[in-house]
Amino acid sequence: MPNMKKHQKEDLRSRRDFLRQSTCASLGVSGLVNALTQMRLMTAACAAGNTSSDYKAIVCLFLAGGNDAHNMLVPMGDPASDEARNDYEAARGILALDRATLHALNVPVGVPDTPTKAFEKHYGSVFPEIGVHPNAQPLATLFDAGDLAFVCNCGTLAYPIPDRAAFINKTVPVPHQLFSHSDQQTQWQSSIADKPLSSGWGGRAAEMLNASYNPNSKVSMSVSLSGINSFQVGTAGGVTQYAVTPEGAVSLSGYGDNYENAYNVTGDPASGYKNTNPGRRLKAFEDIMKLTHENLLEDQYNKIVERARDTEGVIGASLTAAASAGVDFDNHFTGAQTALGDQLKMVSRLIAGCTPLGNNRQVFFVQVNGYDTHQSSLNDHANLMGELSNALLAFRNTLKDPLMDAFEDVVTFSASDFARTLTPNGVTTAEGSDHAWGSHAIVMGGPVNGRNLYGHYPPLKTGDTTGSIDSHRSRGRLIPDSSVDQYSAVIANWFGVDSNSMEALLPNIPRFDDPLTTSTPNLNFL
Repeated sequence: MPNMKKHQKEDLRSRRDFLRQSTCASLGVSGLVNALTQMRLMTAACAAGNTSSDYKAIVCLFLAGGNDAHNMLVPMGDPASDEARNDYEAARGILALDRATLHALNVPVGVPDTPTKAFEKHYGSVFPEIGVHPNAQPLATLFDAGDLAFVCNCGTLAYPIPDRAAFINKTVPVPHQLFSHSDQQTQWQSSIADKPLSSGWGGRAAEMLNASYNPNSKVSMSVSLSGINSFQVGTAGGVTQYAVTPEGAVSLSGYGDNYENAYNVTGDPASGYKNTNPGRRLKAFEDIMKLTHENLLEDQYNKIVERARDTEGVIGASLTAAASAGVDFDNHFTGAQTALGDQLKMVSRLIAGCTPLGNNRQVFFVQVNGYDTHQSSLNDHANLMGELSNALLAFRNTLKDPLMDAFEDVVTFSASDFARTLTPNGVTTAEGSDHAWGSHAIVMGGPVNGRNLYGHYPPLKTGDTTGSIDSHRSRGRLIPDSSVDQYSAVIANWFGVDSNSMEALLPNIPRFDDPLTTSTPNLNFL
């Protein structure tokens, strides 16, 4: 380094010392594991192939609190002849929905369709009639149009559990802290059910694919509409989460909307600063951010703020590009002006304006709360089903808008802590249900093999009744037929993770039947 100035050499040495000392101080067992994991992800990324120009996005829709999926996807036949409906009414009690109010799904059960395989495991050749919640009519519309499918009885598993006896006799290891909100949320989002959270599978996928697919990236591959989450946590910070709000990037406060009180032209730093207190304050702040600092922490803080400001500008450019596309986002979301609808509207705007972001692969995370329905379940869950179904319909319609034409590029999939118990907590309509296990998930998008049920629709029996997969006692905590790992693998494979890299992404996937090569899991929804 013959031309390097003395202070530059000292700065370089101090940085090296800082990194060396902090790394050595933190290198223990967990550090070594993370390092090895990162090496595996890097190896897998190298094997993923050359940069691709095609755009794909996945949207993780998290229903926080534990969705009562047994009242989202409901048997609706005559209980006198329909085993599933009879079991449903016996178990659900006051939580049972009137079958006359359900919206029937046109599930393929015979020619000219190929009959669904979702009932074979537990119902043989019988095809129970299935519908969706009275407030979820848009889900039936999306399903019958072939744009949406359901994945039945999926949940966190450390290993496959063949039957109820295996669980009761503890012959198979089970996920840590079953029925705990925080633990089951992180396990759904990490897809590792037998270890504490260290990263999410969305974050690992982003680190694996980012270099190959996003060489011109100007914003993080992982964008959250619901703050920091476990799903998008990476192993080593290679791709950090970037949080936006339904209104756009998080701006500095005190300068008006989009800096209207500080810039001569709202949102345009090139227009110069207004001769006002906000204008002078913002100019002083940005001048300070341009200074260099000898203290490493101060210097890194500066760089973080600079990156945030740069990214804020990129998000603004993306939203400008989306607006110029001519898509009437507000009109599409007229019937979905809710917390979830607002998040999905922003996701659709970022997809429409994806060119300024510079990413060919994008991971989005949205979340809606309120699914922990211990009381007033019938009323509260009805409102949630209305919000969910209307938001998904609006999102589908927006992505299918001819001016956008992005539905084939996006897969939206739901996740939740767990289902609710089949049995209610009490005997009055004011009651709800408790924490359970296996649940039903939603997948939507152009690549989805829609108008079908996947996985295995479970027997709705409780306790030790013949055929029951109730995990214990008589509450209807159903043992999952499919693991989160298998569910995640199908989505990750479509997204660009090949079979040789899948174990690096999902370390426990070898314990289960491969959903990409065998028919047993019945998970060919993409």
